[in-house]
Amino acid sequence: MTPDPTAASNEDLSVTTSDDGVVVRATIDRPETHNALNDRVLDGLMAVMDAADGSPARVVVVRGADGTFCSGGDLSGMDEDGTPSMQERRRSSGKLSELFERMVATSALTVAAVEGYCLAGGCGLAAACEFVVAAADAEFGTPEVNVGMFPMQAMASIMPAVREKQGLKLLFTGEHVSATEGREIGLVTDVYDAESFDDELAAFVDELAANSPVMISMGKEAYYNQRDMSFERSYRYLKEMLVLLMESEDHAEGVAAFLEDREPAWKRR
Repeated sequence: MTPDPTAASNEDLSVTTSDDGVVVRATIDRPETHNALNDRVLDGLMAVMDAADGSPARVVVVRGADGTFCSGGDLSGMDEDGTPSMQERRRSSGKLSELFERMVATSALTVAAVEGYCLAGGCGLAAACEFVVAAADAEFGTPEVNVGMFPMQAMASIMPAVREKQGLKLLFTGEHVSATEGREIGLVTDVYDAESFDDELAAFVDELAANSPVMISMGKEAYYNQRDMSFERSYRYLKEMLVLLMESEDHAEGVAAFLEDREPAWKRR
C-alpha cells in the first residue's frame, strides 16, 4: 500500500499533496507561537519524510503559517519547576537531529519556503532542506545565544551551507540577517519579492518536480554519500552511480522524449 503523506497531519502540522501526489506541502500551523517547533511538529515532519519516501512524491515543501517560517524550539516548557533527567533531555533534544537524518534519507527533494522569521532551530530546519527560497523581507538568525543556549543541532545543517567565518558570526552573535544577506553567505538559494512569493515558489517547485523521480532519488543519494569522500573515492563512486542511472527506464525515456521533441512520461524505474 502506497504511504499517504497527508496522514502525518496533526493539530500543529497541515500536510497536503498535489493531485498527482508529486508535491507534498507541510505547513507548521502554530501561528500563536510564531510556528515554534514542538513534538507534534517534529513527529509530523518525520512522518512526512518517511511517507514521501515510499510515495510518488518528488518534492516536499516545508513552510510556516501566517507569514512566519519558524521561530525555533518552543521555550514555553523550559522554565519548569522540576529538573528533567539527562535521559529526558536527550530524548526531547534529539528529535531535531533525527528529523534532519530523515530529510537526507527521503528520496524526495526538500524545499524550505521562508517568509518572516526563520530563527534558531527553524533556521536549522530550513538549512537542512536542499533548497531555501525566501521572501525578500525574511530574516534568519540563531538568537538562542541570548538565553544562554547554543544552536548545537542547527549548526549541523547551517555550517555546511555557509562560508565558515560568516557562519560562526551568525552562530555566536545571534544577529539577524536578511534574505539577501543569507543568499550572499550561501544559506539561501533564491530570494523572491514578497508580493509574488507564492507564484515564484510554485514555478520553482514545478521545475524540480518535472524531473525524473529516479534521477532525483539517485542524484540526492549520490550527493550526500560523496560529500565527505576524497576526490579519488568520490570519482569512483559517482562513476558507478552514473552507470546505474543510465540503466534506468527513466533515462531511456528521457533520451527518447528529447529526440522526439515531447514531454517525457517518467516510468519511475
